[in-house]
Amino acid sequence: MTAIPFQFKRLSPLATVPHYQTDFAAGMDLHAAVEDAIEICSGDIQLIPCGFAMSIPAGFEAQVRPRSGLSTRHGISLPNSPGTIDSDYRGEVMVPLINLGRKTFSVEPGMRIAQMVITPVFRAQIEEVSELSETARGQGGFGSTGS
Repeated sequence: MTAIPFQFKRLSPLATVPHYQTDFAAGMDLHAAVEDAIEICSGDIQLIPCGFAMSIPAGFEAQVRPRSGLSTRHGISLPNSPGTIDSDYRGEVMVPLINLGRKTFSVEPGMRIAQMVITPVFRAQIEEVSELSETARGQGGFGSTGS
C-alpha cells in the first residue's frame, strides 16, 4: 500500500494523532480530546473536539464516518455521515455525534468516537445541456428498481 504524507498539528495536549488500528484498516480512529465526559442525551447532537488540525494534500479529502461498534451498540452516529473535511480546511477537527439510541451516552476522554478515511477527489466539469441521454431507468427514483 502506498502511504501519502499528511501533516498533523496538535492543538491540545489531550489530542491523539489518528492512526490505523490494523495493517489493512481503511480508516484511522478519531479520539475525543476532552478533559471531562460529555453526555449526549437521546436525540441530541454534540460537537466533540479532536484536538488537532491537519493539512490534506490537494486532490484528497478526509471522510469522517461512524464507528460500527458505537452505532450498533449505542446508536451513536454522525448526522452528516460521511462528513467531508476539504483539503483547504486548517481548523480543528471536530466530530458531530448524534445519539439515536434510547439511553444517554457518555463520551469519555480519549474515547475513539469516529473513523477517518482518506480518499481521492475528482472535480467535475459541469456542462449545461438541453437534453440528457436516455437510460432504461429514466426518471425512476426512490424504490423504482425494487424493494
